[in-house]
Amino acid sequence: MSRIGKNPIAIPKDVKVDYKDSLVTATGPKGSQSVKIHQDMVVNIQDAEIMVERPSDNKLHRSLHGTTRQIIHNAVAGVHVGFSKELEIRGVGYQATMQGKRLLLQLGYSHDIFFDIPDGITITAERTTVKVEGIDKQLVGAVSAKIRSFRKPEPYKGKGVRYKDEYVRTKQGKTVGGAQ
Repeated sequence: MSRIGKNPIAIPKDVKVDYKDSLVTATGPKGSQSVKIHQDMVVNIQDAEIMVERPSDNKLHRSLHGTTRQIIHNAVAGVHVGFSKELEIRGVGYQATMQGKRLLLQLGYSHDIFFDIPDGITITAERTTVKVEGIDKQLVGAVSAKIRSFRKPEPYKGKGVRYKDEYVRTKQGKTVGGAQ
């Protein structure tokens, strides 16, 4: 039995969950999200809990069990409280600002980078911090990774875009003096 898959998913009071034809729909105060799951997985909604069960112990069903449970849990948590990631920008002259529905990044290149924000994501930028919020955990992570990829932190001075509590290991760099 999967350690994650056997755990029940608690449904908060202000969230409504429906299951029909391999589609789980969660509706809450933040919005609505639907996730398609494998047709073999069995989803039981009772009282204020969701249980995910697998029909057999074959390799496919074992691999899908915990994954399916976590995807449903993320949908329920997303419509209830949402997900967010914070990025910080380090470097002289590096900054981020919002221009309408676009994120303007100045990261030391000869040009500015304009990032169009996808639907379902809200971004707030205050010069050196960028906060990405939404109800879809996968989309929040993908957008954060895309913004970080424009200028990853470099190992000598640590300049670039990094996650809020990310540790960047720095290298020593060149030493002054020649070979003796």
